[in-house]
Amino acid sequence: MIEISSAMQQEAIKSLLDGKEVEGVTFTFDKKQGIKLLFKIDTSNSEEAAKIAKEAIKQEAWGKVLYFQAIGK
Repeated sequence: MIEISSAMQQEAIKSLLDGKEVEGVTFTFDKKQGIKLLFKIDTSNSEEAAKIAKEAIKQEAWGKVLYFQAIGK
């Protein structure tokens, strides 16, 4: 599981990752806890999955200026 903390663009982050495969990792939105979005992943390497998600967000025009944190759990 990975956790993405962001006060803004939460719907955009969900749309970008939910049900999508990025660099061999499939992300499935699980739940929201405050400003945290929790995603299930299909790999045991949550740290690598968090890095992949972070890079995918940063590649978006809105993601380049977004303050957020992505961590593996």
